[in-house]
Amino acid sequence: MARNLTLFVALICSFAALAVSHEEYYSRPCSKKEKVTRLHFFLYDIVSGPDPTVLRVAQPDVTVGPAETPFGQVFATEDAIRDRVGGKVIGNAQGLYVSTGKKELSLVLAMDFGFTSGPYKGSSFGVFSRNPITYDKREVAVVGGRGKFRLARGYALLDTYFFNHTNGDAIIEYNVTLFHY
Repeated sequence: MARNLTLFVALICSFAALAVSHEEYYSRPCSKKEKVTRLHFFLYDIVSGPDPTVLRVAQPDVTVGPAETPFGQVFATEDAIRDRVGGKVIGNAQGLYVSTGKKELSLVLAMDFGFTSGPYKGSSFGVFSRNPITYDKREVAVVGGRGKFRLARGYALLDTYFFNHTNGDAIIEYNVTLFHY
């Protein structure tokens, strides 16, 4: 009986030691300082032509609201990101947007802005936000990031630089402020 009690106490002590060491391993404070990065680029959203960067992938079976607002439609996108209008491609924005406005054209964006060249190559930040695209100037929320933008949060100010009312092609200027580690 004493031997069983000794084994039981030793077993409990072993588990307690494991629990303490496990807790200490995960309780180390982060010593990195938060950084602020400001980005400026142009997003090319091409709907027309032989090589569009936006494709409608779903739509409702019924029409709700006026024909000018494609309420309920879902689009997949892989838009080029350029350093300036007509400049070199520095990355791409991949994701989805959903037309969510019945009376006014509005989108909800779920997009990853990834950089393929320059100082942020291999890094990206994510946006999940409402985008009332009929406004010239608007703001969307940055909700995460990876690489050099790990744990990013912030916002992007969008300005429609160019919009073709006939075919839907657009160039959107982005001024992004990121807080990250």
